Amino acid sequence: MRDLNASPGPDALDELDLALVNALQLAPRASWSDLAPVLGAAPATLARRWRRLTGTGAAWMTGFMGVPQGIPSQVGKAVLVEITVAPGRIPHVAAELSRQPNIINIEYLTGGRDLFACVYAPDAGRLAHYLQVRLPAVPGITGIRVQMPLRLYKDSAAWRLRALDRDQRRQLVELGRVTAPAPFALDADDLAIVGQLGPDGRLSTAELSRRLGLSGVTVARRLSRLMGAGYARFRCEVARSLTGWPCTATWWLRVPPDELDATAAELSEGGDVRMCATVTGPANLILVMYLRSAADAGLLEADWARRFPRMAVQDSAMTLQVVKCLGRLVDTNGFGTGFVPLGMADEGGAERGKASVPA
Repeated sequence: MRDLNASPGPDALDELDLALVNALQLAPRASWSDLAPVLGAAPATLARRWRRLTGTGAAWMTGFMGVPQGIPSQVGKAVLVEITVAPGRIPHVAAELSRQPNIINIEYLTGGRDLFACVYAPDAGRLAHYLQVRLPAVPGITGIRVQMPLRLYKDSAAWRLRALDRDQRRQLVELGRVTAPAPFALDADDLAIVGQLGPDGRLSTAELSRRLGLSGVTVARRLSRLMGAGYARFRCEVARSLTGWPCTATWWLRVPPDELDATAAELSEGGDVRMCATVTGPANLILVMYLRSAADAGLLEADWARRFPRMAVQDSAMTLQVVKCLGRLVDTNGFGTGFVPLGMADEGGAERGKASVPA
């Protein structure tokens, strides 16, 4: 019988580690006591396992600001940016961009663009300024092409490890369920709470209370309301090299407008889909998937040719290296090494709750 109290080596994940990460993807702030009966391990064991995973950078929990469904984008604007770089300058440009709060994600890709980034700003004006002034000023950048996401069918927070059985998943979905409140406007304390949860989405209510100078009851009430409304969201990530899906592929697709919604919805149902969104430009659909091997990309395209005969693959790329993932800095093996606060404040301005973890 497997000893649940034993831990694997620092660069490996066993079944309990995978189950724990999968559980936290479904119920990110569930207590160890609530998770214990579902996973069949003691609360102390789960807590110790999570400390080891986060301590080595093998896994982490990021808290971030979401936009509730049906509400206009009052929190900010995000675009996808393809960046070309002068020969020999990619490491320098990637390092510089990774330190900037406006860069949410950044990857080094194959193909016609060198870097692919998600750029965020609190509003359209500051987004335009960043794209027109700050980003082009980075030494080594030779070209920028911007795509605006129009509709998001699936985002990265929805990807699951699939290490749990159906009954475990059902129990965890119930554990993670939060009652949705009536619509409300965000204030400075709400933003501060979400900001503090950026580096560590499982930061305790007591620690949030201490850092922000709010009562524990106030923090718990506000956080529950933020989660229920969809403003406070969480993503549990794991180093890709430690999973069965070490490769990431991105496709730029062209779908006839009358088939776009149905095609995007069907493609986004795939369990290995990381992101699916309609975008502006010649390619009106972008799809990102995790793969078990790079060779699977060709098999997928052959399958799409049969299922979606009017859909055309305009371009594709493989991720050579992830540099930053939702503010998390990662090394060449995908292990978390630090955190850069997401760009929710004015450029150069201090915001209550803004926090960072040294790289």
